[in-house]
Amino acid sequence: MKDRKQILTADDIRRALVRIAHEIDERNGGLQDVILVGIPRRGVPLAERVAAAIADFEGVQVPVGQLDITLYRDDLRTRGLSAQVGKTSIHPDITGKAVVLVDDVLYTGRTVRAALDAIADLGRPACIQLAVLIDRGHRELPIRADFVGKNVPTSRSERVMVHLRDIDGADEVVIERTHQ
Repeated sequence: MKDRKQILTADDIRRALVRIAHEIDERNGGLQDVILVGIPRRGVPLAERVAAAIADFEGVQVPVGQLDITLYRDDLRTRGLSAQVGKTSIHPDITGKAVVLVDDVLYTGRTVRAALDAIADLGRPACIQLAVLIDRGHRELPIRADFVGKNVPTSRSERVMVHLRDIDGADEVVIERTHQ
């Protein structure tokens, strides 16, 4: 049996992403050297939405890319041949730029660590920042987000699921807890 609780609606997600967009602008003193990089799957449409929000209030088109981290994961050996390598497309060159990694949920920090390694192979940015829609805690590595849509204290037995209309047909964030 599963308990399911919605913690963010479509409007909540939109407001969180607009706030993150403003915070990115403020933190970087403008947007001329900012590149948004989504971590697939759901980090990519979130990065595109942050870029759209920036375009709405600043009239600036911030470049958006995506970064496949498959080969940088620390569980690659356990995944074996089932690991599917995805697409990396980052434009323009990241050297000297402020790279903002965008992901849906920050949990252990292992995905972000893999993304940091992947970015290091692509160039030397001036800085790397992290924007996440949900920070659920339970870090296993010393990683924290610079921009957070919502902090959600969870137990390890809970699952935080971000649904986006681009992928799932609707926008919402839910917590599921399985009871034995």
